[in-house]
Amino acid sequence: MTPTRARFTVLRFTLALAVVTYLDRVAISSAAPAIRNELGLSLIQMGWVFSVFTFAYAAFEIPSGWLGDVTGPRKVLTRIVLWWSAFTMMTGAVWNFASLLVVRFLFGVGEAGAFPNISRSFASWFPIAERGNAHGVIFMGTRLGGAIAPPLIVLLMAAIGWRLAFVVFGAIGVVWCVFWQRWFQDDPASHPSVNAAELETIRRGLPARGPVPPFEWRHLLSGNVVLLCLMYFTMPYTLYFNITWLPTYLKEVRGFTVQQAGYIAGIVLFAGAMANWAGGKLTDSLTRRYGLRVGRSLGAVTLPLSGLVLLAAALVENRIAAAALFALTLGIADLCVSACWAMCHDVAGARAGTVAGAMNTVGNIGGAISPLVVGYTVQWWDSWTVPFFITAAVYVAGGIFTLLVDPTKPLWPHEAALTLPTTAIVES
Repeated sequence: MTPTRARFTVLRFTLALAVVTYLDRVAISSAAPAIRNELGLSLIQMGWVFSVFTFAYAAFEIPSGWLGDVTGPRKVLTRIVLWWSAFTMMTGAVWNFASLLVVRFLFGVGEAGAFPNISRSFASWFPIAERGNAHGVIFMGTRLGGAIAPPLIVLLMAAIGWRLAFVVFGAIGVVWCVFWQRWFQDDPASHPSVNAAELETIRRGLPARGPVPPFEWRHLLSGNVVLLCLMYFTMPYTLYFNITWLPTYLKEVRGFTVQQAGYIAGIVLFAGAMANWAGGKLTDSLTRRYGLRVGRSLGAVTLPLSGLVLLAAALVENRIAAAALFALTLGIADLCVSACWAMCHDVAGARAGTVAGAMNTVGNIGGAISPLVVGYTVQWWDSWTVPFFITAAVYVAGGIFTLLVDPTKPLWPHEAALTLPTTAIVES
């Protein structure tokens, strides 16, 4: 019997969701000048509007991830996307600083848990040997969404204004929910599009199915989980420079025009998109050949290397070379993103949603801190070189933490999957 390929429909759904997530998240950055002008906001007030989303998002990651483990990602993702779509549309109805702050805070609350629950759905729908590639595809979608959001929001604002543009962006998420709710099932065994051969492929290498193991919050303090969180802190910390300060740096320090800086920032994110896709395939290939310990440790090499390339980008005099090196920096770093998320499955098994939520919480704390560190260090030392050295050090620390995580040691030993080279697994 030829296996069906319903799991790749799940991947297409989640790829679309990843793109929409970053469309809605990044759109406000491009709309900020128009919003500030109409509402009379200062730069500091607009900075709080940016930051309040990240803090709310981080605060609710663990509860939303836990809820996905308990009730399943079908219901939770539907609730998440409807919530954030509603507050995306409500962004177009704000009338002052306070209302905008509240709406963006609630937007962050609603979006929290999206990626842990996407990851949780992969735990049920994808075999071990395909999970890295699946994560690579969705994180490619986040970078693509971030890259296309600025020109798209500018076009919409020119046609219908910034308020209606947010209504359009929010409506996209509502349409996604309709199709997701009708098609997706938490258990592929109950889906009419999955035949016995595909179900066997999905479950190959997994332990016998049974009740979800009891979870206590102290499990989040286990060594592997703490190392996962510390490792992932470094990823958004370094990413958020590219989606916050990079255009400013390229304009004020490197002498590019506003339009050129915007295009370069988009190219940098596009490089990250391609790297996520390639990194997902690479971690799966290495896992099949050498086992989990090697296959999931890409960051031990890519993150320190990214730090070195970043320093080269900061120190090189030629501005074109600097722009190219910034793209290379994110490209190398993003090779390991899917491996980071796949390790949540290796360590947490059926509780991957909760552990992924904890990891993403700490990561988003890093993302919230990063712009502040850059801003204060530039102000205190009147130099852009200092924050680059700090960021390079963070990259190196991420490589060390990656090396210390042991994906072959799950929280619940009876859930251990294949930890030896899985050369017998057939790639679809």
